[in-house]
Amino acid sequence: MKIIIAGAGEVGFHLAKLLSYESQDITLIDTKKESLAYADSHLDIRVLRGDATSIEVLTDAKVQTSDLVIAVTSSETTNITLCMLAKQLGSKRTIARISNTEFIENKDAIKFSELGIDELISPEELAAAEIQLLLNKSAFNDTYEFEKGELIMIGVSLGKTAPFVGKMVKEAAKIFPELHFMPIALQRLGTQFTVIPRGDTIFKEGDRVYFITVKEGVDELYKLTGKKKREVKNVMILGGSKVGYKAARDLCAKSFNVKLIEKDKEKAFDLADELPNALVINGDGRNVELLEEESLDSMDAFVAVTGNSETNIMSCLVAKSKHIRKTIALVENMDYFQLSHSIGIDSLINKKLLAANNIFRHIRKGEIVALMRLNNLNAEILEFVVKPDSKVTGNVIRELDFPKSATIGGVVRDGQGIIALGGFEIMAGDRVVVCCLPEVIPVIERLFL
Repeated sequence: MKIIIAGAGEVGFHLAKLLSYESQDITLIDTKKESLAYADSHLDIRVLRGDATSIEVLTDAKVQTSDLVIAVTSSETTNITLCMLAKQLGSKRTIARISNTEFIENKDAIKFSELGIDELISPEELAAAEIQLLLNKSAFNDTYEFEKGELIMIGVSLGKTAPFVGKMVKEAAKIFPELHFMPIALQRLGTQFTVIPRGDTIFKEGDRVYFITVKEGVDELYKLTGKKKREVKNVMILGGSKVGYKAARDLCAKSFNVKLIEKDKEKAFDLADELPNALVINGDGRNVELLEEESLDSMDAFVAVTGNSETNIMSCLVAKSKHIRKTIALVENMDYFQLSHSIGIDSLINKKLLAANNIFRHIRKGEIVALMRLNNLNAEILEFVVKPDSKVTGNVIRELDFPKSATIGGVVRDGQGIIALGGFEIMAGDRVVVCCLPEVIPVIERLFL
């Protein structure tokens, strides 16, 4: 695919880096010489300096033959304008990053596709939705739902009390005869290597393991991983950023008890007006005494979403020292994900990673309808819609020429989630969830084309 990315900031550079690994034809446009110089020296892509809304620059980038234009500059206006121009000049698809979520909430009324914008992406909205999903599955580190929860991905660190620590995958499966979950990826404690589990893979204490399960399998995983299912009701949010506001708004709508701490006095008063069902406190959340005065120890969860990653991490560590069960920190630096496993914070979220996951599904071949990269793991989850002429159609899983570094986690058929084992026959129309290492994605795509 020929892809043009406008904006060499964190989201744009991250996208360009991931796509360049897959030999996509990438052109990166930005006005800043320094950002482009770094990208040019580190990535196998073409860089172009200039205003992305300039028709001359777009023509130089060969927008007329492009398959996709991704506008992820820091300016919402630039992104919208660029997509409208790109579509007029011949680009097949366009994606615009926005910050005003009213556009997404009213996209049916406005009909952005008629203006030339095929998709709107709000990293802040995605982060707020991720926070709510993590709190709903409070004992787990990472969660993701396919087809409105018919299949659920859950990531969890195995404690020494987990019943199947020291057992092979095939042995662990016998603990529950009616299997409702499938391990799809794991990372050993203290390593950076991702393992796609096979039957003889042994679970070890400290492993971060990702499972695909159906709704009824969530309770099984609570038991098997030694986690206790606790309802989260009282949530403290540090930071009245866009993410903090949206998370508080959404959680209040779900009847959570929310306390939001904001350092800026004027902003705190504005938030109090906009969030009548939340308790907004004006104060410095880095002050441990303030947190204690506001009953931090009575909270079920603590969410830090200020604009400073270090503040978010440190305040979550303070909350963890007060025995808060669930801590979530918003971080901008991707490198921090390598630390999350060891420093004690339950979950880290990153806006650019969420945005990249959301954008990726427009880039893959075949009938991919969802794609995400696992936090801190070098693995990706892809969801395919099986076509009548796909190579997998009509075949049972064990007979497929499937790479060892890939596994089928589950299938959604006729709106129902199924944990598909070796004897399961894949049919046209099935939605198949696959977890694999990046290097075998082309092989997997050919099976589903």
